[in-house]
Amino acid sequence: MNPLNHVAIIMDGNGRWGLKNKNSRNLGHSEGLKVVEYIIQETIKKKIKFLTLFAFSTENWKRPSYEINYLLNLLEKFLKEKAKKFSKEDIKLKIIGKKKFSNKLNKLLTEAEKKTSNNKKLQINLALNYGSKDELIHAVKHISKKKEAINQKNFEKYLFTKNIPDPDILIRTGNHNRLSNFLLWQLAYSEIFFIKKLWPDFNIQDYRKIIYKFKKIKRNFGNI
Repeated sequence: MNPLNHVAIIMDGNGRWGLKNKNSRNLGHSEGLKVVEYIIQETIKKKIKFLTLFAFSTENWKRPSYEINYLLNLLEKFLKEKAKKFSKEDIKLKIIGKKKFSNKLNKLLTEAEKKTSNNKKLQINLALNYGSKDELIHAVKHISKKKEAINQKNFEKYLFTKNIPDPDILIRTGNHNRLSNFLLWQLAYSEIFFIKKLWPDFNIQDYRKIIYKFKKIKRNFGNI
């Protein structure tokens, strides 16, 4: 049985689900947030230590302003409601990406990280304003500035995921078989599961099936 320490998820399909079921992309995002809730709880039950969620990419700024504003307001509400709960449940929140939002939202993000920094049961890495190519350029600039030897160990010190183990699993919902500029370095040896369901339709049984399949996979890492 393969040990499972880190699950990463591209939560794709909220907008399409919303148009199909509610005639509103925004309502799809609200439904998607409900799925996040029970995925977090199931991750804890399975004693998985790291969960990385792709919440807002550097490319998402291209979306209509009304949708961006709705997403950021949804994030504010989530942080206000969950920061105290995370502390009680021993959940640590870590933001990966660049905090280039409003002063109010940046403050909420920083406070949530600070309040939960000593928690141990589960670390949730929330990828916000995140793009892997941007992350790699960031690392190259810093390692060059420090004039350190260019090797894997030094390079990884300057990634946004410093001190976070690489994902064992990547799950992408939404019926698109691509990585969309997400954790390109870190996913080198991850087992990837592309799911046809849109994110709001993804359920606990789907999650459990993926975990079960992963544990049965023979992982060679270049060996025989």
